[in-house]
Amino acid sequence: MPHSQTALPAEADETRQQAPRGNRVTLTRWAQRATPYLFITPSLFGVLAFSLVPVLMAGVISFTSWNLLSTPHFTGTANYTQLFHDTRSLMDFARSGEFVLLTVPLQTALAIVLALLMRRKFPGRTFFRAIFVLPWLSTPVVVAVIWRFLIDPTTGPFAQFLSFFGIHTGYWLQSTTLALPAIALMTAWQFVGYNALFFLAGLQSIPTYLDEAAMLDGASTWQRFWRLTLPLLGPTTLFVVVTNVIGGFQSFDMVYVLTQGGPNMSSEVVNYRIYELGFQQFDAGYASAVAMVLFLIILLFTVIQLRFANKHVTYDIS
Repeated sequence: MPHSQTALPAEADETRQQAPRGNRVTLTRWAQRATPYLFITPSLFGVLAFSLVPVLMAGVISFTSWNLLSTPHFTGTANYTQLFHDTRSLMDFARSGEFVLLTVPLQTALAIVLALLMRRKFPGRTFFRAIFVLPWLSTPVVVAVIWRFLIDPTTGPFAQFLSFFGIHTGYWLQSTTLALPAIALMTAWQFVGYNALFFLAGLQSIPTYLDEAAMLDGASTWQRFWRLTLPLLGPTTLFVVVTNVIGGFQSFDMVYVLTQGGPNMSSEVVNYRIYELGFQQFDAGYASAVAMVLFLIILLFTVIQLRFANKHVTYDIS
């Protein structure tokens, strides 16, 4: 009994020493879990302030009639009803889809070819890579101004060079059939180097022994590319295609600088229509309705591509 009486105070002291240590461990674990969220907080704030909140506000405004000056008036689904009876706006959606079909396959295919060239070892490879990325570093407005100068029928060096081969570029931007393809070509030219960087990273992540094994098995260069390299580039291709589709539907700068939707609205895409409705006609409610439909279309295409990727894209290269 005396022995237990002397031991109890020692055990109590040990318990008191362990309690703060346990609290410190809990605090450390909490700090470790909270640290990643602390680092993403600035970016998360930017996404909420400049992406999510504007989308929600546009959704609310789309159910109103508002000229940006007076008080908005709730009109229900009147703007959406007007949209589905507005032939011009519907044609703009179709034209944006055409623009995506013109740009995305072209710049994706060219980016893969360019990435394959970048992977090769040759003198000046670093300089070669930088040259093809420079257009992406420029703003679309600058690229549009440069291209407008290059294809000018009287002073443009590109137009004069092509004229030696009987190709006349003088009225590309004034043609109802060539204006939109010309803008699509310029857009693809601007972003092909940027997309090639992603494909280059994807190519470098593919183990070399796979290509060597296929070569030893007698596979040709084309067979190795088509049956090995291209499938393993699936995740990269998915990312590039999804982002390019989103960017294609959001195209505005090139159209605004080069044609302003002309001639005869042949190059008017839906984003230019939204700008015109909101900031020229001051019909913010209808412009927001068009923007919300565009948002839903982009979301639908993104979901379809991701669902397709779950079945056909290869992620495991082991």
